Amino acid sequence: MDKFAFEFCAEGFIALPSGALFWPTESTLIVSDLHFGKSARQGQYGGALLPPYETRETLKRLDADMALTSPAHVVCLGDSFDAPRLEYFLPKHDLEWMIRLQAGVKWTWIEGNHDPGPIALGGEHLAELSINHLKLRHIATHDTGEISGHYHPKVRLKLRGRTISRPCFLWDQSRLILPAYGTYTGGLFCESQTLRRMMHTEAKAILTGQRPCAIPAFDLQP
Repeated sequence: MDKFAFEFCAEGFIALPSGALFWPTESTLIVSDLHFGKSARQGQYGGALLPPYETRETLKRLDADMALTSPAHVVCLGDSFDAPRLEYFLPKHDLEWMIRLQAGVKWTWIEGNHDPGPIALGGEHLAELSINHLKLRHIATHDTGEISGHYHPKVRLKLRGRTISRPCFLWDQSRLILPAYGTYTGGLFCESQTLRRMMHTEAKAILTGQRPCAIPAFDLQP
């Protein structure tokens, strides 16, 4: 499996094809916007029906990334569940899988806007987390040295005469925004004014997929 190594705020990171971020010196795997139970939530509260196995597909990728990196610490950067208390509606198989992944690993759930309160699973539950000089939170602020999620960044690319989109990490000298890790999560294109206002003009997009690579985030020609 290919991966992309880069430096952010004097720390070395590895962007994985799945959209997970690995911090080798801290043995920490970071993922954002898992949105477990999205199909269950839409079935329970209304909305477009989705295939019922998105939580299982997300868990499968997370299991593979943990096997690849053997982290001592896993940090989920908010919106881990698609709505508060949604874990009670998930199949027993999926909940047991989550518990198995947590065994022997320090696990931190960061609060998101979809899951603002504690959830009924193990691990610590925090509004944000500081590791060394970096801050890990759900939504970016104006701090230098923050790792966040929430916006589900993605880019539009032209490939063999057709336009495709791909989730991406958004990265500049001050902040790093992770793509959504969950299945069927959608996203916000990098050319949006929301992301342009937040990031420096020289920001890079690190593409997810089989061969992660960095390209200019803005002024791409679709």
